[in-house]
Amino acid sequence: MAHIALKNEELPGIVGLLNYRHETAKPLLDLAETLLRGPSSLTSGEREIIAASVSWWNQCHFCHTSHAAAAAAHLDSGLNLINDIKAGLPNTEVSDKLRALLNIAHQVQRAGKNVTDADVAAAREQGATDSEIHDTVLIAAAFCMFNRYVDGLGTWSPQPNEAYKEMGERMAFVGYGKS
Repeated sequence: MAHIALKNEELPGIVGLLNYRHETAKPLLDLAETLLRGPSSLTSGEREIIAASVSWWNQCHFCHTSHAAAAAAHLDSGLNLINDIKAGLPNTEVSDKLRALLNIAHQVQRAGKNVTDADVAAAREQGATDSEIHDTVLIAAAFCMFNRYVDGLGTWSPQPNEAYKEMGERMAFVGYGKS
């Protein structure tokens, strides 16, 4: 049960919180839509992996699993991706560029000032553009906020990965804040 009385206690994670306050839901959903599905040289699948990884490092089960399920939908990889992200992607083929960007995201997750010139240089050496570095930092920072929003208000989360399949597909193919 959430720390506050939600309008619908049946809605998990951030979904119940967005339903609770529509005036804050719209900008949050617009931000997620822009960061994860808007124009970018990073694919939506790659951006969802960044979001899911940050959420895993923040120990936010709902955000990690829902965004990993969205990444799985984008990449047509199956729900095994959810656990592979937890393990650092040992079984999923990702580019060296994405691995370098994930390192930057992890530094942001720990503390923004942990990102070093060497981290950025390593990402650039793997072909990352300034725009991709910018977007990675912003996704990581935004998901630290989203994760704290969900966990700080104590919303519930379904546990099995399979419970997130439909939600991940909806996020991937319909979008955020769209029916």
